[in-house]
Amino acid sequence: MIFTDDTIAALGFVAALADTVPEASESGADELSTPEQLGAILDAWWYSGRRDGTAVEVVEVAAARDRLRALWQLDRDDAVTEVNAILDEANALPRLVRHDDLDWHVHATSQDAPLSSRILVEAAMAFVDVIRADGMDRLRVCQADDCTGIYADLSKNASRRYCSTRCGNRMAARAHRARAE
Repeated sequence: MIFTDDTIAALGFVAALADTVPEASESGADELSTPEQLGAILDAWWYSGRRDGTAVEVVEVAAARDRLRALWQLDRDDAVTEVNAILDEANALPRLVRHDDLDWHVHATSQDAPLSSRILVEAAMAFVDVIRADGMDRLRVCQADDCTGIYADLSKNASRRYCSTRCGNRMAARAHRARAE
């Protein structure tokens, strides 16, 4: 495995959050426009800590989503600059914590910090591992011609091309139809 379990989980959450934008979502709509939609993604990823459940929080998390989506596509050196900026803005102070059913892992903000700040800092901490492992090439954008979904390629030989099986199957079907014509 290239990354630790908590880094893999954080990258998975960032990809899921980032893929709520209309151009990457399954519905084609912004899937992060209500407190209920935000709550659903947080619950699906077992995201702990403070939640205000307000429209303002949704706007702040959507801004964090856009920032992380851009960070995902930066080269390694530019990613360092952005990660350091996120950590600096939040006055991040890494510490080991254990909560819920999780064993010791690293948090760099308080569980009482605003949700958008915690999301950015946890993502930045995951990016620290990715950058240190020289693994930015594992952070990819779906190669399907009608999808901008993002994903972390954790395959052994780094050969994954699509964000989901759905996109892979759709592109395989198109290629098959094109060959049959």
